[in-house]
Amino acid sequence: MELKSVKIGNYEIKYPIIQGGMGLGISWDKLAGNVSLNGGLGVISSVGTGYYENKSHIAKEINGKPYDSENFYSRAGFKAIIDNARKICGNRPLAANIMCASNDYARIVKDACEHGINIIISGAGLPTNLPELTQNFKEVALVPIVSSAKALKIICKRWFARYGKLPDAVVLEGPLSGGHQGFTYEQCIDPEYQLDKLIAPVVSEAKEWEKISQKPMPVFAAGGIWDHEDIAKAISLGASGVQMGTRFIGTFECDAADEFKEVIVNATKDDIKLIKSPVGYPARGIKTNLIELVAKKAGPKIQCISNCVSPCQRGKEAKEVGYCIADRLYDAYSGKKDTGLFFTGANGYKLKEIINVKELFKKLVHGENN
Repeated sequence: MELKSVKIGNYEIKYPIIQGGMGLGISWDKLAGNVSLNGGLGVISSVGTGYYENKSHIAKEINGKPYDSENFYSRAGFKAIIDNARKICGNRPLAANIMCASNDYARIVKDACEHGINIIISGAGLPTNLPELTQNFKEVALVPIVSSAKALKIICKRWFARYGKLPDAVVLEGPLSGGHQGFTYEQCIDPEYQLDKLIAPVVSEAKEWEKISQKPMPVFAAGGIWDHEDIAKAISLGASGVQMGTRFIGTFECDAADEFKEVIVNATKDDIKLIKSPVGYPARGIKTNLIELVAKKAGPKIQCISNCVSPCQRGKEAKEVGYCIADRLYDAYSGKKDTGLFFTGANGYKLKEIINVKELFKKLVHGENN
């Protein structure tokens, strides 16, 4: 199948492939910049930007007063990531993934707009007030992540009633994706909730709202997309394109440490599990030493100096689950195999080599053997 370009708001993406936002630090400037450079939509994760460049962007004071806590989110770090990605991709479309569950959600959205991000992709909850937060930046395209037609309908009704605005595109994430899921544990393995069955209803819902806006609302299928054949299948089922995360970990440009990539490359299918997360959703990752330690109630100390996501309630959920997600994601990004939390999609075991982004796009656009 020939992959055609697709528009998201005012921005044209040469290939209908969005690189999923992966935090902490897995998709920052190098990966996102090179994806956009090669014709896809590069997506910067806004998670944990205080850790960028060895924590050099963490504020030493807030409002003139000394600040001792870790700055999990850093405006300066976020800006540096975006600026460095721009040095790679130029004026090609560039996106940011911003989680609704972030404690700094409104601030991060505003910062993304002010720093020149073209497209905001937002999930981990329903981004019902996203148009309000971006009202002074009409050129920024807004893309919610949903797990069902019902969720898309709720978002569209609220956006249109309150702001006269509808999504510029939609990411439909099925239950085979890496990291946090928009499904219960039971739904993640229920055939009725798998991506193939979700695409048609969501596309149908999007088309109903297109009649109102008279503008396209492309749907990008995500979760378990691995190769050209998967992309072609999603498009044949009605999607306009796809979002892919884990496959991009297998690139030299992925911002994670080499040790992070080694963990994914060495993983087997049986190593990839649904695990409990302090965020309150099931999460998919690799069963590593950390998971074993947590099961024995012998995990690393939980300090909650980041205060990263609202569902955790200042470490309350972390203590119940047995680990701090901010610290453990940072360990994974840094390549600390013993204490890192390594997220991956269900097909992560298929990753067996590290290649550059340009070569990966050749495989995704034309097929593995072309």
